[in-house]
Amino acid sequence: MAWKYLLTSFDGRINRAKFWAGIGVFIAIGIIAMILDSILGTRIALSSGGEIGIIGIIAALASIYFAIAVYAKRWHDRDKSGWWTLIGLVPIIGAIWQLVELGILEGTRGANQYGSDPLA
Repeated sequence: MAWKYLLTSFDGRINRAKFWAGIGVFIAIGIIAMILDSILGTRIALSSGGEIGIIGIIAALASIYFAIAVYAKRWHDRDKSGWWTLIGLVPIIGAIWQLVELGILEGTRGANQYGSDPLA
């Protein structure tokens, strides 16, 4: 798999397997950041009683660009604009919509305006 293309390009299409591989990368980065925050003691106590890690914040902010690139290519496979990623900003409904559209439903068969079928 071309990881550079998967995580940095906004062009083309990816299938569900590559989408879930990208999501797996983001989960792994989050877990590693959480572990590093715990080991290095870079956690900050919040007034609500919780804690937040500085490394975790940096990793999350850095991952935004990469996540949007992965989501855009998956929306392209569904024959929709990458701007549909913004539906995720709608609480609960947007997250469920994205899960179904990007993670469960099959992409457009054959070529579409965004490129050739990634399964062909």
